[in-house]
Amino acid sequence: MTTLVNSRLVDELGRAHEFNAAACMDCGVCSAVCPLEIELLPRRLFRHVLLGMEERLVEETETIYSCLLCGLCEESCPGGVHITENVRALRHFLNTNAVGGAR
Repeated sequence: MTTLVNSRLVDELGRAHEFNAAACMDCGVCSAVCPLEIELLPRRLFRHVLLGMEERLVEETETIYSCLLCGLCEESCPGGVHITENVRALRHFLNTNAVGGAR
């Protein structure tokens, strides 16, 4: 499987929203407190963005929209990541720009 890299993905997400995924320490606290037990969110999603893996991000569209935006992960995050705002930015990006996303 070939993955194209969009080196400007983080910049594109940061234009409309404060996207601070780089602050993620990959500690797993967010996954541990998620009421839906969404293991992928947000750790792997943020990694996809930081690495410019737009196609992988699009593959996770259902996961991104499954998030309740309840904020439990954000309250528990030792890195101060604005997880709910980042997820909103991902949703906005998928709706407007992403390969295969709704236009």
